[in-house]
Amino acid sequence: MTEVYLDNSATTKMSKRATEKMLSVIESTYGNPSSLHKKGLDSEHVISEAREIILSSLGIARGTKSELIFCSSGTEANNLAIFGTVFAKKRQGNEKILTTRGEHSSVEEPLTYLEGLGYKIVRIPTEGGKLDLEAVRENAKGVILCTFMHVNNETGAEYDLKSAFDIVREQSPGVVCHADCVQSYLKTSLSPKAIGADLLSISGHKVNGPKGVGALYVRPEIVKAKKLVPVTLGGGQEGNFRSGTENVYGISAFGEAVREHCECLKSELEGMKEIKAYLIDKLSKMEGISLNLPEKSAPHILNIEVKGIRSETTLHYLSSRGVFVSSGSACSSNSSKGHSRALVSFGLRPYQIDSAIRISLCPQTTKEDADALIDGLAEAIKRLARR
Repeated sequence: MTEVYLDNSATTKMSKRATEKMLSVIESTYGNPSSLHKKGLDSEHVISEAREIILSSLGIARGTKSELIFCSSGTEANNLAIFGTVFAKKRQGNEKILTTRGEHSSVEEPLTYLEGLGYKIVRIPTEGGKLDLEAVRENAKGVILCTFMHVNNETGAEYDLKSAFDIVREQSPGVVCHADCVQSYLKTSLSPKAIGADLLSISGHKVNGPKGVGALYVRPEIVKAKKLVPVTLGGGQEGNFRSGTENVYGISAFGEAVREHCECLKSELEGMKEIKAYLIDKLSKMEGISLNLPEKSAPHILNIEVKGIRSETTLHYLSSRGVFVSSGSACSSNSSKGHSRALVSFGLRPYQIDSAIRISLCPQTTKEDADALIDGLAEAIKRLARR
């Protein structure tokens, strides 16, 4: 049976080049990057090379004083951005943080924790996949941190972060603006300057790199003004922002995966747009399918409703045919907390959410893959019992 993998927002297959790079480094570069002898310096060089590649992919010119802090995941990068910003500021008792109603758990859970400590968390609506800029404007005074995802991991909605951050800065000049770009990195034309971000989180395994490595970009002015403090204390690695011996092997493969994407990024994005447009055209004509389309979306994510059939049932039926999709965020699939925040914020009713399927593409997705999904959905609608 041919496998059709359409769950790339959960994770991606590690590329051959990234795998080969990792194996090469494992075999030859085993020194601790903090050691001053040649073996240590060799490991430090590997990290520096990857750092330069990733900064370049974000539009940061070589030699520019910017921090890229390597972490264990996008989740850790988000936690460092949130707690590192909040704890850098002396507590006044009236601190306000802006976020959206449909954030990933790696943002929502830290904010819920801070809410319990007395911080005011304002969650901005994103109905229809559009960030409510008027709500941002109404709540923009007295804000110490904005933390917004750039692309929603369940709907693919791309939010206008530049406008939102500009609005908040007008009323709260000292605010720190963080963008969770785990789903938009190398899926959109992305740079910290373009979206107005001070901090920006990314993850290796979403871009054909390995699991266990992510990074947080930090604007130089944030470092200079000491608006970010470490939350993991120890030996002072990663510019003293993230102690612990670096994952040299993972970082090397992350860098190589990014280099590979950047060599043909324009054609990759166009290819995914083409396949997504093909799916939208075909699925919009199918009885029993409804599309949950944002006004503006990334090229790799499409959310649909298979009417009257529970998403888990559809998912398992497609899986039996070798077609792999998702019923939502992989990080929340085992949660017992109820319906997806992202889809509730999008405006879907509970029965629609119960039937929602997320399709997520990669540059290697073909029309044949799309047709296999379409055929599988058509059969599912015919065969599966209605609720």
